[in-house]
Amino acid sequence: MLPLRLLPAALLFAATHALAASPMKLADYLALGGPEPLLRVPYGPAPSQYAELFLPQGKGPFPVAVLVHGGCWTSKFGGITQLRNMAGALAARGIAAWNVEYRRVDEPGGGYPGMYQDMHGALDALRAQAGRHPLDLGRVVAVGHSAGGQLVQWIAGRARIPRDSPLYRADPLPVRNIVSLGGLADLRHEAALIKSSCGRDTAQLAGEAGPGRPDVFVDTNAAELMPNGSRTWLVTGALDTISPPRAAHDYAARARAAGDAAEVVILPDASHYDEVAATSPAWPRVLQVIERALGTGARAAAPEPASP
Repeated sequence: MLPLRLLPAALLFAATHALAASPMKLADYLALGGPEPLLRVPYGPAPSQYAELFLPQGKGPFPVAVLVHGGCWTSKFGGITQLRNMAGALAARGIAAWNVEYRRVDEPGGGYPGMYQDMHGALDALRAQAGRHPLDLGRVVAVGHSAGGQLVQWIAGRARIPRDSPLYRADPLPVRNIVSLGGLADLRHEAALIKSSCGRDTAQLAGEAGPGRPDVFVDTNAAELMPNGSRTWLVTGALDTISPPRAAHDYAARARAAGDAAEVVILPDASHYDEVAATSPAWPRVLQVIERALGTGARAAAPEPASP
């Protein structure tokens, strides 16, 4: 693993030589790696209940990017190790990274409600770490890829979860700025896409309906936890076939109709995997979006018009 001090030069070299590269494939994504974290922090007893802290050099306090990996909500397609690639690149830019692992649908306790409760646990643990490390929790962006995009978009609406839900929390850490990279967030309207892209059924992600919970989307679907005061950047590769640009535009339209701010950013010649790699030609644009999200804060100006 590269030490953080060597990352800027290494990433510049990789990005320069990637300009003529073909769009990334799954094998390229699975080969991604990055530096070791400063800390591994458990937030629960299960093997997948932990997060990794990456800190920039210097005194801080540093803005924080909460990173949530994808993988079609399963453990089959990597995850937290691959996102170290982005975490290291962000730390080299002066942004602390909180890289979250969580229980997926093929792990004990994963799916509903455990997967969502893990997001609560990871963010509670981040809040605790702010008392020990120079983290500025007034400048936080949640960045999720693919299935992780669904989870970070859900994070933005936590304050709207009904009180009788097992996912309700009285005082969640506010996260208003969201960057969804090829996210599959609208569980109700994109059920067919989620099934075709990932093979996941609604019950795996939202639980089963019952007398006390007739609508499984009321506490799980980000698109129905709006308005919540969030600003969402939906960043999607033009060549993304897992979460195509159409899905980003549709979600942005729903967010705006509900009263929240949303912007679509299309990455030219980029695949689903280019969206999340700091060594991809798409990375400078992704980084620009993340840094803009952190720079806006709670008093941000309205997002720019959507990309075509």
